[in-house]
Amino acid sequence: MSFRKRLAAVLSVSIAAGLVWYAGISKLTVKEREETSFFVHKDTLNLWYTDENLTDYLNSAAVAYNEKYNVRIVPRLATGRDYLEELNTYSVENKEMPDLYIVSNDSLEKAWLAGLASEIQDERGVCTTQYFPQTALDAVTYQGKMTAYPFYYETSVLLYNKTYLKQLAESQLQAEKDAEAGEAAMEAIEGASDEELENAQAGGDDGGTAWEEGELSAAAETRVAEMLPRNMDELLAFSADYDTPAEMESIFKWDVTDIFYSYFFSGKYMIVGGEAGDSTGNIDIYNQNTIDCLKVYQNLNQFFSIDTKEVDYADILQEFIEGKILYTIVTSDAVAMLEAAREEGKFAYEYGVTLVPNPSAQLEGRSLSVTNAVVVNGYSLQKKQANRFAAFLLTEFSESLYDRTGKLPSCKTAQETYDNESLNVYMQEYERSIPIPKMIETSNFWVQLEIAYTNIWDGKEVNGTLKALSEQIKSQLSGEPVTEEYIEEPEETTEEYWEDEEGEPVYG
Repeated sequence: MSFRKRLAAVLSVSIAAGLVWYAGISKLTVKEREETSFFVHKDTLNLWYTDENLTDYLNSAAVAYNEKYNVRIVPRLATGRDYLEELNTYSVENKEMPDLYIVSNDSLEKAWLAGLASEIQDERGVCTTQYFPQTALDAVTYQGKMTAYPFYYETSVLLYNKTYLKQLAESQLQAEKDAEAGEAAMEAIEGASDEELENAQAGGDDGGTAWEEGELSAAAETRVAEMLPRNMDELLAFSADYDTPAEMESIFKWDVTDIFYSYFFSGKYMIVGGEAGDSTGNIDIYNQNTIDCLKVYQNLNQFFSIDTKEVDYADILQEFIEGKILYTIVTSDAVAMLEAAREEGKFAYEYGVTLVPNPSAQLEGRSLSVTNAVVVNGYSLQKKQANRFAAFLLTEFSESLYDRTGKLPSCKTAQETYDNESLNVYMQEYERSIPIPKMIETSNFWVQLEIAYTNIWDGKEVNGTLKALSEQIKSQLSGEPVTEEYIEEPEETTEEYWEDEEGEPVYG
């Protein structure tokens, strides 16, 4: 049955039911009429979702909205298996039709083409950069139309053991202070009389190496911020000079088998659908910058030797908790895990998070992000009311989202309520990230890219691997074989050098 016919049928049934209801209610008392009117005419919206961690939060949101706007919200936890197909079935057959549902942004094209998404109305004007980063708005945009409301997101950041870095910073600062005091003392000795020297020695002069209370710790905090690597060049330089603590096993270790934690190496230059991830004509996987970025990625295996057959994200987090790792790449779940471990007495360190580093000083990186969105069903007969609830959920009721679910709200103003400053870094990373594409034709791209990354990490030639990946994806999009023109790379030359009499390098 077409949407128009279903709509007409629904209206006719509604009119008939209304006549029967009126005939009966005319015989009731005023009080009985008011009670009957409340139950018959109270607006009801069905909200579907698949993550059970949202259950308590959505139930609370439903109660709050009902109390404020007198609209009943009925959340329903779906299985997640064939989610959109089930949504479609219920919508077409009009049985307990979902008026809104929550889905990740990579499914929005499929939802739109199936008629399960409608362009948002946004009466309150919340979907602007005043409330959301452009990344969030791009994530829910399809073919120039905003098809959903950005709800919460996931991205990756660099996690570090702050205790170790502070110890290093304090030792450096103390050494620098001692050196300065030593130089000052030598200058004083040269111009001092014998009596002045005797008095200084008798007085136990510490040479100015003592710190005021809290001064060293504050200075170390500043030094740690300066130490954090902005790119892999800086991280490798740090690794070469760092005298690791006895319990530390790895300076940098992350799950290289999961593309979500490694995508930032190629995210800036590997274009898959553009900023909104919806343009099949904007595909640029095989280019010189991407080749250079993934060569950096491959070369890191020489320094950090991570076995793709043994590495696991959960194990890495546990190793970090045990103080065995200095740096790693994590998603937002890491913060909750570390705080829980601290409360249980299993985590004895300070930690911090910062933006993921660039591949090198010359090459930029860009992490991947996934935005879960609230979609107004294209089949819903209550779109206006559904849009209003979605806006409420994203703004008025977003402040408690993280505390109750562990999900990071896409709304920027919600971060003002965070007790943990580390969570603010996730928003900074989210703002500069690239949303996961939503094109149906490239749905297998992530599996193929993950395979390519693993092969490159294990030593397979970068140029040829990227060329083959690009040809495969472009062939899928065009429906016919595509052959990329091979990118000739300049030969790598190793510059020789020797040391002069003073030990300085001389290149030639």
